[in-house]
Amino acid sequence: MILYLLYKIVIYFNIFIVIYVAFISVVNVIQMLIAMVFSVSYIKKARFSDIKQYRESYNMIPISILVPAWNEENIIIQTIKSLLALDYLTYEIIIINDGSTDDTLKKVKRAFKLRKITFPIRVKIKTNQVKGIYYNPDYPNLVLVDKENGGKADALNAGINVSRYPYFVSLDADSLLDSEALLRIALAFMEYKYTIAVGGIIRVANGSEVKNGKVIKLGLPESRLAVFQIVEYLRAFLVGRTGWSIMNTVLIISGAFGAFLKSAVIDAGGYTINTIGEDMDIVMKLHKMMRQKKYKYRITFLPDPICWTQVPVKIKDLYGQRRRWQVGLMDAMKRHNEMMLNPRYGVTGLLAMPYFFLFELIAPIVEALGLVFVPLSYFLGILSFKFFITFFIAATVFGVILSVGALIIEEFTFNKYVKLREFFRLCLYGILENFSYRQMTVVFRLIAILRFKKYRHAWGKIKRQDFNKEYEAKQQHEPQVSNDSHE
Repeated sequence: MILYLLYKIVIYFNIFIVIYVAFISVVNVIQMLIAMVFSVSYIKKARFSDIKQYRESYNMIPISILVPAWNEENIIIQTIKSLLALDYLTYEIIIINDGSTDDTLKKVKRAFKLRKITFPIRVKIKTNQVKGIYYNPDYPNLVLVDKENGGKADALNAGINVSRYPYFVSLDADSLLDSEALLRIALAFMEYKYTIAVGGIIRVANGSEVKNGKVIKLGLPESRLAVFQIVEYLRAFLVGRTGWSIMNTVLIISGAFGAFLKSAVIDAGGYTINTIGEDMDIVMKLHKMMRQKKYKYRITFLPDPICWTQVPVKIKDLYGQRRRWQVGLMDAMKRHNEMMLNPRYGVTGLLAMPYFFLFELIAPIVEALGLVFVPLSYFLGILSFKFFITFFIAATVFGVILSVGALIIEEFTFNKYVKLREFFRLCLYGILENFSYRQMTVVFRLIAILRFKKYRHAWGKIKRQDFNKEYEAKQQHEPQVSNDSHE
């Protein structure tokens, strides 16, 4: 009897796996085709627009850039210099020192000669105590907020209270914005008045040359782990988020770089504290609020406002990051579970939420069970080895198609990696990730699921370094070519 039940369970699970993999593969390929069409049309539109006239216009919307900083002494000065050099006329930079225990506060004050001032704050969202506001008239669009530690969400809420402008950008302290990023973001809000949030693309800065806070020469990193993440980021943003954006069902705007209508965020109650998935949570709160009030709105993703960030180069740091992402996803889905399959929330509730639950949240569990049921199927005589090989190859090929498809979109539209050998190296890693990297990240996410309660409020910390250190180290190992000519 037990053996019979086991036999039936294995059969039904195998059928589920076939349907599961087939469905997600088809959906991903459809998203890729949509992304290809959208990216080509978007690039054509961008090339024919006179971006210069917008750059020099005083009629662009004013934007506040909020940068929460906790123990970012190694990178914060470069980040601020990068932001001060943006091609945009009306914006302010608000650095929120969230109770750092290192020299973050001291270094920022010293570098820009900031002094404590009396500054009235309109408290729209309750936060931990603000201890001081620092300013220097020589840098009229730079403000430093010093507050008691409360976490990233609390720091962003404090930044919202201090900010002067109706739109704000949330930016990680270890990120650099492309010089035209604010301009691209602003155009999205101005072109469609019902836009309440815009996400930009996150690109990997590891291996690139950075000077005065700007990426001036793009290159691939020495770290294999970082190269895998380049492929992963391009696939997630250029394919995944583009597809969801078309349907106005974007559920995640990266915490590293996102723009919002301030009044909408305040009406939604601001960022939720005591969660490590504040980026997904705020987007879901906005969807929920706008649907409940029956307001017309749009939350969109754009593929060309670029934010450069450092990705982990050590496995333990990658583990901490992916564990945090998975826990954040679980927490946000749990907080907003009433949206799931609820017609009141439109396509977001009926399609996006179920998709993220089935193919993002529980995907590590499904893959882990597959590792158990495959040998069990063979032991019970259910599994045809020929079918298994065919199925495995088909699933792998779909994964490769998705990765290479994202790289093709990159190559023929935005074309950031201009060297052909870089393109082929990324394609190779797009194949290899199916046999090592992906399985490793699945294990990380599975641990997060199993230990959700323990890690629900555990942020962790990835050690950052000066943006240009890796590039300089790479240059030292490359052969030097003499410029002398010998006739």
